[in-house]
Amino acid sequence: MKPARLRADILAGLTTSFALVPECIAFALVAHLNPLMGLYGAFIICTLTALFGGRPGMVSGAAGSMAVVIVALVVQHGVEYLLATVLLGGLIMIAFGVLRLGKLVRMVPYPVMLGFVNGLAIIIALAQLEHFKTGEEWLSGTPLYLMLGLVALTMAVVYLLPRLTRTVPPALVAILGVGLAVYLLGLPTRTLGDMAHIAGGLPALSLPEVPWTLETLKIIAPYAVLMAMVGLLETLLTLNLTDEITESRGYPDRECVALGAANIVSGAFGGMGGCAMIGQTVINLSSGGRGRLSGVVAGVMILLFVLFLSPLIERIPLAALVGVMFVVAQQTFAWGSLRVAGKVPLNDVLVIAAVTVITVFTDLATAVLCGIVIAALNFAWHHARELYADSHVEADGSKLYRLHGTLFFASSTPFLNQFDPAGDPAQVTLDCRHLSFVDYSAIAALKTLRERYAKAGKHLRVVHLSERCKKLLKRAGEQH
Repeated sequence: MKPARLRADILAGLTTSFALVPECIAFALVAHLNPLMGLYGAFIICTLTALFGGRPGMVSGAAGSMAVVIVALVVQHGVEYLLATVLLGGLIMIAFGVLRLGKLVRMVPYPVMLGFVNGLAIIIALAQLEHFKTGEEWLSGTPLYLMLGLVALTMAVVYLLPRLTRTVPPALVAILGVGLAVYLLGLPTRTLGDMAHIAGGLPALSLPEVPWTLETLKIIAPYAVLMAMVGLLETLLTLNLTDEITESRGYPDRECVALGAANIVSGAFGGMGGCAMIGQTVINLSSGGRGRLSGVVAGVMILLFVLFLSPLIERIPLAALVGVMFVVAQQTFAWGSLRVAGKVPLNDVLVIAAVTVITVFTDLATAVLCGIVIAALNFAWHHARELYADSHVEADGSKLYRLHGTLFFASSTPFLNQFDPAGDPAQVTLDCRHLSFVDYSAIAALKTLRERYAKAGKHLRVVHLSERCKKLLKRAGEQH
């Protein structure tokens, strides 16, 4: 590795580690867990996926989307059941990758991808507002003005420093610079140590203390499946985004296997489950991180913070981290999706808006699923309308129908409406040279058409079926 690349990855990893700590602590607290569980999970998952995953430059850790999924489990059954769930979720992720299902992410339409990115950008920004509270009360007066001033200063450094130099990541300079200013000036603002004390030892190997019975499996299986699906979905979509930013190609199935293995190790060592984190990935990439080393440095630094550097890291002002995350939210949001509102079909605009809103108010899995369903229905509707027929009477008095388009569940009724069994001559030919049969609805529609002509005492002949259509009809027991 070239020295310049090595230096860029190390600095990017260091910057990302600063941004990982408060997020992982916050997500652990959301899930009613010890903050160290979030940090141990981040260290293990970030390091292992960076080393063995299919997308260098992407950062994984104890993600908020997975924390939300497991809150009810922790409250009802306790931490040990969570760790068992993380183990099972990891196995499901590995199975997903081994079965090469990562390619299913190609089924996610681009408008859904834009909605996902926009929704997560809004969530990242909204999550920072919690730092403007003490308990349940919003900051006011001098503490509020000081917080806003430091946030603005941090954002200004991140935006303006690249105009002067690109030798160091602007986010790293902003965090360290604002932190040093607060310390030297003795400014009374909240620091990372006010969220939680992060000093601890090495994570210890310990299998979850749960009864290994069918009853336990019934409790953890639904959570494990949901956690795995949410984690895989966020990881694969973030992988797609990273591919676009870096103009390179990752390997989804390899990433799924690595993520599953990392979750199993995390659960075995008392850490939270996790997946790719879009905010930290954007920080890493914008700071120059492109190789595996950047993720490894980010993960290892988290462990060093816990073991040795907690007195220093706990002095970092929350305002500096909030400012960086606000910039990340701004950079993550696909502003181009607003500019194309009047240039692309209205249906695509509605999909972008729907996925964005659903992501913010529910969860990522629901939002993406809804977006895919809306996009699929829209595609089916428009594809069904493209089916049409040319017809004319031949010299021998028979009638020829030449169909164009795709015959499937949404176009079966328009297909049948093209014909007039009652008014057609005794001999009718259906030319399928330009017609594709897709599903069982297509076979059923052809069968219904034959029955209508037979009932009218007329003969329907079907010609020029493609080999694929012939196989489809033969498999269904239909003669052509």
